[in-house]
Amino acid sequence: MNVMRNLRIAKITLNMGIGSPGDKMEKAKKLLQTISRQKPVSTKSNKRIPTWGVRPGLPLAVTVTIRGKKAEELLSRLLQAEENELKTRKFDNYGNFAFGIPEYIDIAGVPYDPTIGVVGLEVAVTIERSGFRIKRRSMKAKKIPTRHRITKEESIQFIKNKFGVKMEEE
Repeated sequence: MNVMRNLRIAKITLNMGIGSPGDKMEKAKKLLQTISRQKPVSTKSNKRIPTWGVRPGLPLAVTVTIRGKKAEELLSRLLQAEENELKTRKFDNYGNFAFGIPEYIDIAGVPYDPTIGVVGLEVAVTIERSGFRIKRRSMKAKKIPTRHRITKEESIQFIKNKFGVKMEEE
């Protein structure tokens, strides 16, 4: 098989939407740092929504991005928290997928912390092939050709083979 057609995990993004700064934000940062062993960053709002008390620059969420071998190891632990089952609707048309974990204590190797409580998080996984850099490079950036894009079916097959995930139709 052509090596340019091989799929790989580009990154995993862990996200926790808090909605307001303060104590909850610090707990979320602590949890994401425990799970990923990397420093999380807070996401700030861009819009003003007076009815919700949101103003520009207000931290509303915490996120962390993991790449490389650490991403693959973490993904296997996160999928175990979901009993190695995913629904096909969790995949988009470009081969990426996302799922939620309702309680972080389901993740293997993450102990319960009474100061944090029981909270959940979102997991977004980006899958790519060799050559996808052409869309991100600064000089002569181009679109990924249709024949090189990842389909939903290819991504599902990759996750089944690599991590032994069972798919559910819905």
